[in-house]
Amino acid sequence: MSPQPPTPPSADESGKAPIEDLFKAFSTGEDGISPSEARQRLEKYGYNEMEERKTNPLRKFAGYFFGPIPFMIEAAALLSVLISHWDDFVVIIVLLLTNAVVAFLQERKADNAIELLKGRLARMARVLRGGRWNTVAARELVPGDVVRIRLGDIVPADVKLFQGEPLQIDESALTGESLPVEKHASDIAYSGSVVQRGEMNALTISTGMRTYFGKTARLVEEARTKSHFQKALLKIGNYLIVTALVLISVVFVVALFRHESLPETLQFALVLLIASIPAALPAVLSVTMAVGATILAKKQALVSKLSAIEEMAGVDILCADKTGTLTKNEIRVSEVISFGRYTEADVMLYASLASREEDRDAIDTAIISRSRELNVATGAALFKTVAFKPFDPVAKRSEAAIKDASGLEFRVSKGAPQMILSLILDGNKVAQSLDTAVKRLASKGFRAIAVARTDGAGRWEVVGIVSLYDPPREDSKETISVARSLGINVKMLTGDHIEIAKEISRELGLGTNIHDSTILLDKNDAEVQKEIEEVDGFAQVFPEHKFRIVGLLQEREHIVGMTGDGVNDAPALKKADVGIAVYGATDVAKSAAHIVLTQPGISVIIDAIMESRRIFQRMINYATYRISETIRILIFLVASIILFNLYPITPLMIVILAILNDIPIMTIAYDNVRISNSPERWDMRKVIGLATALGLIGVISTFGLLYLGLKVFDFGTGQLQSLIFLKLSVAGHMLFFVTRTRGHFWTVKPSLRLFIAIVATKVIATVITAQGILMSPIGWYNAMFVWGYAAVWFVMTDLAKGPIYRLLERGNTSPAVRQPL
Repeated sequence: MSPQPPTPPSADESGKAPIEDLFKAFSTGEDGISPSEARQRLEKYGYNEMEERKTNPLRKFAGYFFGPIPFMIEAAALLSVLISHWDDFVVIIVLLLTNAVVAFLQERKADNAIELLKGRLARMARVLRGGRWNTVAARELVPGDVVRIRLGDIVPADVKLFQGEPLQIDESALTGESLPVEKHASDIAYSGSVVQRGEMNALTISTGMRTYFGKTARLVEEARTKSHFQKALLKIGNYLIVTALVLISVVFVVALFRHESLPETLQFALVLLIASIPAALPAVLSVTMAVGATILAKKQALVSKLSAIEEMAGVDILCADKTGTLTKNEIRVSEVISFGRYTEADVMLYASLASREEDRDAIDTAIISRSRELNVATGAALFKTVAFKPFDPVAKRSEAAIKDASGLEFRVSKGAPQMILSLILDGNKVAQSLDTAVKRLASKGFRAIAVARTDGAGRWEVVGIVSLYDPPREDSKETISVARSLGINVKMLTGDHIEIAKEISRELGLGTNIHDSTILLDKNDAEVQKEIEEVDGFAQVFPEHKFRIVGLLQEREHIVGMTGDGVNDAPALKKADVGIAVYGATDVAKSAAHIVLTQPGISVIIDAIMESRRIFQRMINYATYRISETIRILIFLVASIILFNLYPITPLMIVILAILNDIPIMTIAYDNVRISNSPERWDMRKVIGLATALGLIGVISTFGLLYLGLKVFDFGTGQLQSLIFLKLSVAGHMLFFVTRTRGHFWTVKPSLRLFIAIVATKVIATVITAQGILMSPIGWYNAMFVWGYAAVWFVMTDLAKGPIYRLLERGNTSPAVRQPL
């Protein structure tokens, strides 16, 4: 039983007149309502079909410019203006504009899904108005219009059929079913579906965005999700900015007690604020994901949303559409059953004679293709078709008059088993065998087509049965198996009948715990969520069912991937954390998806998962390093001001330090990492906890060097600042080598590109410090001492990392559970 269509809209709580009454009055000609009057009255009742939410592009752009994450950088820009640091102000504003432009363009690209969905609707329609048939734009239809639809038409609206020849309609865009659906009088034909056979008149009941297809477009429009990457950046940024504000407040209080210059204190506060803002963090992580996107593109997976790479690493449930994704979306002949004196070759021969290739009927094409594979088509060439009756939706069979090489004429027919059985004079003899075979095939999810021919006396006899199904892709089973080994639970979602879903699921090794969509309607969210987590898949689902399944799984703290190829998959693709449009997908599905596969099969999904986990590990490594480095610098600077009344480095040194630290880190996108065998998570407790602990170790080590500079080397302020600058620079990247591995730093060799970049910048820092470029010189001997001192603390920090990890992981025994952001 197929899912039920939605009920038409009715009177709302505001007391408006029921729209159905107006439909009825218009359709019956009551009160002489004209189409224009009907449209005006419908709009008066709030039923404006073509109304679209329009957002001012400038308002959208402003939202990106003044959003929560840019706010931290805007604060620094404001301080730059207050103390007349115009160079800093210009740089910060350029950075903000760049981020806003990128985000705005990405949003505009995502909105293409809605436009493509609307473009899929029929452009023109034949409508009966004023007693005459007219051709009008489909957007001008109103409920109550009588329209005519026939072969080749895209149904222009949701309509109720009432007169004419029964239709065969392709609803794959809506339901995903590969076989056409028969429609008779009183049935509903949905907007966007395609008429493959027949011609009928119909009454329009819903148009535009109120149609079932239109609601699919609205679901895509509503499917806005914030990535975990964005949440992680916000969490990291908030942590650092709050820490900085607290420390800056302490500095201001101390300055007031010491009666220090307010402008000087404000200037240093600006430096602290800029130092605390992870300005390069989004850029470094974006570059890392962009490099990953390039690698995936070479593997025939195009990434349209960079954050999807990070999301893919954490996917623990993959919802896969069946038709066209797990299967080929091609009708194929499966099992052939012969009756009586006939062989399987005879069954295929007569089935092919009852088919006609030029009709492009899916079933005929499948039978003829299989006949050619079995070389039966060669035998069929010896027969001549005298007359041919194509498939009739009423008779539910096709028939052909055939003449063989000897001139003997006979007839062949194929179609629904019960209709073929009705041709047999003594059908009771074969009825039981036929019924048993049909039921057995149905239990496997196969569709049975019976084949018959006449004998020399013109009497019909059953030749056999041809079963049809949509075969799985060659790589689907292996892909599912590998995905499960990586900790991903795969669930199948399909618009096909439950028997077909169970059989395909069994073949793919998914299990047969398949439910239909009725449980989504009969139970509350909590019960449904538990069911969804436990089942292997769902059958007979519509777009909003897939959309809801994805949403409910996300509410249960799962990171959800969704694969699909049709318009019916678009809302769920957009809603999912990672939407994957497979090869051959419609433009709508591609536009809604985050990743688009450009070669047949889904095995490339495994490549995407592996690469995303590799990229995610690089991002975690850098985020930990960046937080730790910021904590180290912030706390050390503030503590030095409070305890020693000393500014240990100048604002210029902080700028140089930021440049030397961030530029080489861009090469982290090429670093070597170990891939996890389970979904990755932004465990912010662990990331921030580890980073803070390592940062505090860095504070202790820097104060140790400060003490040596003051008491042992007896440096003046200028040389002391240069000494601390070099230590912060050298130890900073040594800290990165600590954070980039879970084990000791030597367990995973860094990439050559990263190593060379880091060493090169440290050499530059050493030269300018030893020689006194832009700062006081400390000489090469002292510079080498700093390197040795930093190396000793580097080893000590690496040894402390293991116990810190173990302390943070106490009570967290399930790494596969997503930590809240």
